[in-house]
Amino acid sequence: MYTRSPSFATLLARLACLTAAALLLTACGKEAEVTPPPATAARTGVAADTEKVLNVYNWSDYIDPDTVKNFEARYGIKVNYDVFDSNEVVETKLLAGNTGYDLVMPSAQFMERQIKAGVFRKLDKAALKNLGNMDPAIMQRVAQHDPNNDYAIPYMWGTDGIGYNVNKLKQIMP
Repeated sequence: MYTRSPSFATLLARLACLTAAALLLTACGKEAEVTPPPATAARTGVAADTEKVLNVYNWSDYIDPDTVKNFEARYGIKVNYDVFDSNEVVETKLLAGNTGYDLVMPSAQFMERQIKAGVFRKLDKAALKNLGNMDPAIMQRVAQHDPNNDYAIPYMWGTDGIGYNVNKLKQIMP
């Protein structure tokens, strides 16, 4: 079966939305941190404090590396893209404090503890022009973990499906 992959424009739009949200959010952590300049800053003569940098912490394999490269080229924003592979890994790092990440994608059930621990800053909802376009039903589900949706905006939503063979089940289950 052929499934159509999202177009380059769609992928770029998704990353742009994430970046816009991240730029409107204050950095994660209790105190702001200065992002270290990339190795190329000294060679190009660009001052480190003039370079736009976005520090992202996301699940592995969620955004194609080419999408990040294309985003950087189009918007002139350097993306430091770190990945994690479990809720426990991201939670341990966040609770340790001062990660320097601008945008983090935790799972909702873990996010609740992280919010209570004070690792995130509140969203500036007035600056999020398209916030009103979010699906109210999904926003309500996020509000179960983040009352009033003060700290989180859904990045993606999914469900797990289970397929089974009724005949096989009848054979093993009387």
